[in-house]
Amino acid sequence: MYINPYGADPVTLAADLANRRPRTTRELVDRCRESGVTIDRGACDEDLEEVLTFLDDWLVVVDTTDPRGRADALNALLADHSAPPRLTDHDGHWHVHYRADDVSFARLLTAMFSVGTALHLTSRGIDRLARCAADDCSDVFADTTRNGRKRYCSTRCTNRSAVRRHRARHWA
Repeated sequence: MYINPYGADPVTLAADLANRRPRTTRELVDRCRESGVTIDRGACDEDLEEVLTFLDDWLVVVDTTDPRGRADALNALLADHSAPPRLTDHDGHWHVHYRADDVSFARLLTAMFSVGTALHLTSRGIDRLARCAADDCSDVFADTTRNGRKRYCSTRCTNRSAVRRHRARHWA
């Protein structure tokens, strides 16, 4: 089965990069590769800067909770970072690209992140991108749960918050 690079994985990678910003181009490439991104072009420091700037703009989408405002912010990213869909078989498998083949590494990522976010929010729900509900955490996460009720970025934050609530009730 051919895996769609515009599904939930790009949103999860964008969240990871937004939460822990890569400091070097090498770190960006390594983290993308570890997440399963096929890297078929070189990356330079300008790519890192472009991705970091994109992540700042992407966080506007995350932090906008009004559905219309969120859609408007994401539409702006789509207009700036993606292209009309087109079929390609450059790797032997027919699939859809939302970018030209000759784009920079940064443009490959930003197209993937913006289209992946749009597909995630339209297929799972416009509210399925958020910040952690833990008082001491502001990390971003994409809710890929079945029921769509995820509130925390990690099991660790979920457990810490539960312990705090328990202690507050028990010793109040």
